[in-house]
Amino acid sequence: MATRWLTKEQQQAWRAYIEAIRLLQDSLDAQLQADAGMPHAYYEILVRLSETPGRRLRMADLATGTQSSRSRVSHAVTRLEERGWVRREPCESDRRGQNAVLTDEGFAALAAAAPGHVAQVRATVIDALSPAQLRALADASAAIADAVRATDEPTGPG
Repeated sequence: MATRWLTKEQQQAWRAYIEAIRLLQDSLDAQLQADAGMPHAYYEILVRLSETPGRRLRMADLATGTQSSRSRVSHAVTRLEERGWVRREPCESDRRGQNAVLTDEGFAALAAAAPGHVAQVRATVIDALSPAQLRALADASAAIADAVRATDEPTGPG
């Protein structure tokens, strides 16, 4: 199969996208570390838990939702437990599983961190784009996510 090289325009778009993603991730992480003393990955876990009934999720579902490995989520939850923001409980439907549960202290930490995080998201993404650009970003991001999911899906018996 012949390689379909990127055109100059495609190469520029690709590199601009990669640079924007890296800069954005660094910016969000730096803001949360400075203002709330937590990395963006911890914030994402707290958000996911806050949005679920009972503020609880199976650890495996939390890993899937945050697009992290189970071991990475387990390590992060351990750190969040040390802060009193999350606790683990046995999963009632699966004795092998565990739930991560957002504590009241964790919810308060999230509530305190959210305004600064939202301000950073607004400054670096939302307010930087016109309404048309924001719609295009949402459409392009969904198309990329769909393409990645389709590429990562198993193709049958191996």
